[in-house]
Amino acid sequence: MYQRPNVLIIMCDDLGYGDLSCMGAEDFVTPNLDALAADGMRFDDLYCASPVCSPSRAALLTGRYPAHAGVRAILAGHRKATGLQPSIPTISSTLHDAGYHTACVGKWHLGVTESCRPTRHGFDSFYGFLSGCVDYYSHTFYHGIIDSTINPVHDLWENDTEVFDNGKYLTDIITDRSIEVLRHARTSKKPFFLYTAYNAPHYPMHAPNEYMDRFSHLPRDRQLMAAMISAMDDGIGRIVAELKRNRQYDNTIIYFQSDNGPSRESRNWTDGRLDPYYGGSAGLFRGHKFSLFEGGIRIPAILRCPGLPTGVVSHEPVCAIDIFPTVCALTNVAAPEGVDGCNLLPWLQGNAAFPTRDLFWEMEKQTAVRRGTYKLILHPFEDEDRDEVCDVFLADLAADPSERHNLAEENPALTASLTEAAQNWRAGIEEIWEQNFAQNYHQTT
Repeated sequence: MYQRPNVLIIMCDDLGYGDLSCMGAEDFVTPNLDALAADGMRFDDLYCASPVCSPSRAALLTGRYPAHAGVRAILAGHRKATGLQPSIPTISSTLHDAGYHTACVGKWHLGVTESCRPTRHGFDSFYGFLSGCVDYYSHTFYHGIIDSTINPVHDLWENDTEVFDNGKYLTDIITDRSIEVLRHARTSKKPFFLYTAYNAPHYPMHAPNEYMDRFSHLPRDRQLMAAMISAMDDGIGRIVAELKRNRQYDNTIIYFQSDNGPSRESRNWTDGRLDPYYGGSAGLFRGHKFSLFEGGIRIPAILRCPGLPTGVVSHEPVCAIDIFPTVCALTNVAAPEGVDGCNLLPWLQGNAAFPTRDLFWEMEKQTAVRRGTYKLILHPFEDEDRDEVCDVFLADLAADPSERHNLAEENPALTASLTEAAQNWRAGIEEIWEQNFAQNYHQTT
């Protein structure tokens, strides 16, 4: 009897391109993610669909550009905050309707009101938090990033019930709860979809002493980053070991990615300083979280899939919006209408060339387009300070992956063509936004 493959998607938070040893980090190692990459495909040219968390996560789960999913910015953490609407199909709702047992563990950040929670998006169960960041031990949201309030809000839930697990390190809780889902799935006749969303290494920068001691030789900012990532890497190793122990590994699609590039926000520091934070690494790339330079949107990503080649490194420009239609193809489930991403399965199987298309991004005043090896950004900035670098920046990523040389004046014809494409796409985005989502968004922020 045909058994559809299980699906495990692992998301982490603010992990930079250069923060895994399989992606080039040299000051600490991530053996479990490295092993997963060796047993599958590592992407060295994969993009999130936004340089900040809520829209990036919405894009992954819906296969749509963030504005088409109704989530364009970081969503608020208070309990009246709206977000992703249940009318938008997701991987979870699609697989649930196809007979999958579905579970979400960890960070949601796609709406706090009951109408927007995971169980309204096809998840049979949820254990985690709904805002953008919480204290790792008290599980309390302290950071009034959007709604400008300093009032703390406890934020740990099992389905729609508030629960308290004070004193337990949240990365370990997410791992433990994910393993519980896998053990339940072992006794079920249904395939499973598990969305494990770690908040590491997002601030506040917390890690148990055993991990801090392991990296005591590193500078404080990098020590914290290494400790938090290593705790997560160990957790992923435990999840993979559970899959193997339960004989589920060989029939499970595993996909891992970060939601955006590393954060330079001063709130990453734990000593009150206001300096930019340099603990995370974007590798050789320019820019950080909030930026449409490569450092903000090119991210670590790994796909391990039964029946596909192992030990492969992809150099093609994949986007997170491609994951939904590709998972649908891998599970033999029809993808819903409205998906912007491409089904990559024919290319993954070696039966077709990589699809040719323009990729687009938008973030506040920034708009970007990639066509082939060329990438153009309108009104780019490098980080959360939003200091505009120039009006138009054009780079050939094949020759200049670090985006140091602006070719806009040297190549006026291509600059004009890509500018027109970016502006037309952005105009379409704004029209759809105003027609379908703007009123709800204003209630959110």
